[in-house]
Amino acid sequence: MTDTPLKFGFVCVQNAGRSQMSAAFAERERTRRGLEDAVEILTGGTDPADEVHPEVVEAMAERDIDLSGRVPRAVSDDELNSCTVVATMGCSTLELDADVAVRDWALDDPHGQSVKRVREIRDEIEGRVADLFDEYTD
Repeated sequence: MTDTPLKFGFVCVQNAGRSQMSAAFAERERTRRGLEDAVEILTGGTDPADEVHPEVVEAMAERDIDLSGRVPRAVSDDELNSCTVVATMGCSTLELDADVAVRDWALDDPHGQSVKRVREIRDEIEGRVADLFDEYTD
């Protein structure tokens, strides 16, 4: 790892499901690894919803992560271009600077899905976030 803080960005259109789960898992992973001073986390959307999807809040609560107070937010190109890596959720047409690594995770949108399906998406995100930390912090 370098002395420059890493910055992970998680973005989707509404910032109400996949990117919120990703950011929450990244925050937990950062704490578990003792990297609070070494990793910044950004999340946002290109057209944010009014609230985090209720089925996402429910699925994350099963992992003791409370998203009920989170509010989707817009994210700017400048913010994303300041990231080391940006994970998109399969719904983005972002054009970022060449020095930003982009990972397109191509995940299904959990909005309106069954709790069982949302859990599957959540579990996939959890693994991908851990892999991202392994790649950039080991």
